[in-house]
Amino acid sequence: MARYTGPKTKKSRAFGEAIFGNDRAFEKRKYPPGQHGNGRRRKQKSDYGLQLMEKQKAKYTYGLLERQFRNLYKAANGKSGVTGEILFQFLEARLDNTVFRLGLSPTRSGARQLVAHKHIMVNGVLTNIPSCQLRPGDVVTIRNKSKNLEVITNSLSSKGDVRNFGWLEWNSARGEGTFLAYPERDAIPEKINEQLIVELYSK
Repeated sequence: MARYTGPKTKKSRAFGEAIFGNDRAFEKRKYPPGQHGNGRRRKQKSDYGLQLMEKQKAKYTYGLLERQFRNLYKAANGKSGVTGEILFQFLEARLDNTVFRLGLSPTRSGARQLVAHKHIMVNGVLTNIPSCQLRPGDVVTIRNKSKNLEVITNSLSSKGDVRNFGWLEWNSARGEGTFLAYPERDAIPEKINEQLIVELYSK
């Protein structure tokens, strides 16, 4: 399956929340898509249906392919600790997600493009792999040639408190961000029930 590039508002309406970020179109129509989306009675989902929905929500939110998500889960499951929390720490430690959290792009898909098009460096090394896993202490910088890119400057100029996360530090003078530590699950704002994902993969 290829990465999802279809209508984002329609997908958000299917999940019942704006999983791709601020979405004015979603705010106007929070009911499911389709001709009878606003009027039909919604069937109660089975346990499997709920588990699958949470997995899909996480996958679309972070922009992963099915195989990528499954492999990340396996890696989390192999670590000692709470699997669901470790899974989200791995998701947050992805380079494309960190570029998004630092405010260099307004969306994760945009952040993924910045990385893929070689605008981002990690510890002084040009990196074009969006799935690159950062470790505490890693420094993310904008390539010198790319510092005046309109998409980056616009995003940084609108960067507000919503992009301030305790596990990241942004130095505006130097144009670099530091991945300080793996975040605690409570600090991650995404409304996803990771326990249901663990139950799905544990079958």
